[in-house]
Amino acid sequence: MTASTIRRSTAIRSRIAAVGAIAVAGTLLLTGCGDQTKSKSNESGSSSSGSAPLADKLPQSVRDAGVIKVGSDIAYAPVEFKDNSGKTVGIDPDLADAMGKQLGVKFEFQNGTFDTLITGLRSKRYDIAMSAMTDTKDRQEGVDSTTGKKVGEGVDFVDYFTAGVSIYTAKGKTQNIKTWSDLCGKKLVLQRGTVSEDLAKSEAKKCPSGKTISIQAFDNDQQAQTRLRAGGADAGSSDFPVAAYAVKTSGGGKDFQIVGEQVEAAPYGIAVAKSNTQLRDALQAALDAIIKNGEYDKIIAKWGVEDGSVKAAQINGGK
Repeated sequence: MTASTIRRSTAIRSRIAAVGAIAVAGTLLLTGCGDQTKSKSNESGSSSSGSAPLADKLPQSVRDAGVIKVGSDIAYAPVEFKDNSGKTVGIDPDLADAMGKQLGVKFEFQNGTFDTLITGLRSKRYDIAMSAMTDTKDRQEGVDSTTGKKVGEGVDFVDYFTAGVSIYTAKGKTQNIKTWSDLCGKKLVLQRGTVSEDLAKSEAKKCPSGKTISIQAFDNDQQAQTRLRAGGADAGSSDFPVAAYAVKTSGGGKDFQIVGEQVEAAPYGIAVAKSNTQLRDALQAALDAIIKNGEYDKIIAKWGVEDGSVKAAQINGGK
């Protein structure tokens, strides 16, 4: 999604109701680690290929390996993060576990900074990237959203969720910030390489002279939250599920508050190399299978984000 056309999505306003359910999960599964070192821990167990109904859809090399290597920024609660025991948990690992049972393989989550995941996919360090990654035309076509220049061959996406972008501030210190235009002259923290950054750069170009947005981009969202919590910025921005989780869990709910409405509702997608169409189609089939059998809805409900659910797996649905 490019940031040139910010549109409000009335359809997703009701997602505020999901925050309470997220908080229930958050009290038990607080994030305990934001390191960016490679982690091979995999908590997505799956059945053997002999009992998996969709195993024959996978490329033979993946079936032989028994593993799908997943590039992910495991510091983005509640989508993927480490709990206090160091286990990788969240919406994405749960969905991967259910899909793995359909395909007869394990999904092995490996930690990396968000803005390097597609590069890691291109270099075959990962088989897929699954990390709350917004499916956009620029990413599909390998275009740098800031410069408009082509930087790679792009990726295909298997879309599995929908989310908008939110702004949050220190609790009780909103400074009358309600919309993106209100950020002009303010300091904004966010995660590097995200749609939040695209939106901020686009909005900054519209600000009056001498009142641009001071954008502070970090490797992960937890670092951005830390800066805001310490008083080093006026506001932060991230995807709504992440912002809502931070509001409800950080400081026992006393640190942050969401301001204004979500914008730019768009799909999250599992990124796959353009050349790996068989794996892409196998993932689509597995996602459709867990949607049909009800496992998808159970996982989405567990994390309290039902308003972002999808009814079918779509390939390259981002605009």
